[in-house]
Amino acid sequence: MLLRMAKFIPRLIASPPRVLQRDCVRLRLGEEEVEVLRVRDPRARRIKLSVDERGARLTLPARASLVAGERFLLEHRDWLASQLSRYLQEDLQPPLQRDLPGQWLPLRGEQLPLHWHPARYARIDCDEQGAHFHLPARAGQPAMLRALRDFYESQARADVGRWLPKYLPSLPRAPARLRLKVMSSQWGSLAPDGTMALDLALVLGRPSAFEYVLVHELCHLIQANHSPAFWREVGLRCPDWRGERDYFQQQGRQLKAQLRRLLNG
Repeated sequence: MLLRMAKFIPRLIASPPRVLQRDCVRLRLGEEEVEVLRVRDPRARRIKLSVDERGARLTLPARASLVAGERFLLEHRDWLASQLSRYLQEDLQPPLQRDLPGQWLPLRGEQLPLHWHPARYARIDCDEQGAHFHLPARAGQPAMLRALRDFYESQARADVGRWLPKYLPSLPRAPARLRLKVMSSQWGSLAPDGTMALDLALVLGRPSAFEYVLVHELCHLIQANHSPAFWREVGLRCPDWRGERDYFQQQGRQLKAQLRRLLNG
């Protein structure tokens, strides 16, 4: 009987699941009022204010009071205003409009002139003149967006397929599978079962940065951590990994925003 009760004790005293709590707070910046997403995150260690393509976000640790969060927001209102202004002024990729001349398509750090052509089925290909979007006359926006996503996925898989063979001999095993998806903050991940996930936005940036992320995730097959030993493995395969990391700090937000605008139409 005592043994049976002992099995239930851990369930009774276990900590409740960590749940993110979200609401919004409005803040006046000059003559405008902006909405800030307020998130209480049990994993957070300090109050944090950030800005990305979705807007402003205030993150509070579990024990931080709402008053402390509002005070932090007011103290950093000038920084928030400058970040929002800078973000709005960035040259973000507008959604594609069918048959509109003068459009371009981002790919591998370049802007390819976009040409439209009537066709029997939707597809995109490239040549020395730029990108060519072939689209049936009756195809709607969903078909256009599917073709665009298929194009970027095929280009990203081609890049990975070109780089991967030179790294495989030094790895204990190959990745089990590759998934390409739109990621909100990460650029890549490696699951315990060996599944590698890469952000589809990587194919929009410069190829050396994309290859660095691939190397980073492959090295997790050797070291499942971010220890000095892990970074030594990365450095052996990508000596300029710090430069590529700086590139993402400077350009990463814009790359993710470009992809979201393109794929959301």
